[in-house]
Amino acid sequence: MVNFSLEGRIALVTGAAYGIGLAIAQAYAEAGAKIVFNCSRQETVDRGLKAYRDLGIDAKGYVCDVTDEEAVKAMVADIEKTVGTIDILVNNAGIIKRIPMEEMDVEDFRRVVDVDLIAPFIVSKAVIPSMIRKGHGKIINVCSMMSELGRETVSAYAAAKGGLKMLTRNICSEYGEANIQCNGIGPGYIATEQTAPLRERQADGSRHPFDQFIVSKTPAGRWGTPEDLMGPAVFLASDASDFVNGHILYVDGGILAYIGKQPK
Repeated sequence: MVNFSLEGRIALVTGAAYGIGLAIAQAYAEAGAKIVFNCSRQETVDRGLKAYRDLGIDAKGYVCDVTDEEAVKAMVADIEKTVGTIDILVNNAGIIKRIPMEEMDVEDFRRVVDVDLIAPFIVSKAVIPSMIRKGHGKIINVCSMMSELGRETVSAYAAAKGGLKMLTRNICSEYGEANIQCNGIGPGYIATEQTAPLRERQADGSRHPFDQFIVSKTPAGRWGTPEDLMGPAVFLASDASDFVNGHILYVDGGILAYIGKQPK
């Protein structure tokens, strides 16, 4: 369908060398977009460039710390000079530190908030002026179902993602009249490198208890995959979502809707 085409558009996907970011960028490329991405280290950018080449995608990568406002400004300026105006921004870069709250150093808490909340503010702030001048833009924040739920050891992550949910709605409120749509994707538990420790087999070959727990709490009966996010991401970046703004699209296999099975 033509409404889902991204032909001729430029997409910046932060932290998109692998995992969810790579899958979203691949989907955009397949829909016709030019891909630009960043990571904080050269070796990670190189890894991403190889992954894109292997997929047949001509992507451009930058070394940029998205928590550094001046570095972000310089990156965005270079993209606009050498590639063109950014039509689609995906704030994907994120970290998690699984530490019980009473054991977490305040610096660890701040670092998660810096990457998962402050960085999307910084990058969005840098990109929005050109979107206003162009007359349209799409901003997609990779949120989380943890903005709706609590769980032990993820206080910083949940707090940051809760803030990102409200930043998404505020960007919608402030810039909707400029024809900028800002929405979020809220993944459930996705099988990535980041979640691999939660899915490791036990010494006896049995499944990790957390793995079993998540599958039992998810109506779909499985972990999600990065590929599950490709369609929703294209929808939110395309003309098909022009009247969708300030919305968080949860891609979680139904976990947020499910209270669990009644004990027998």
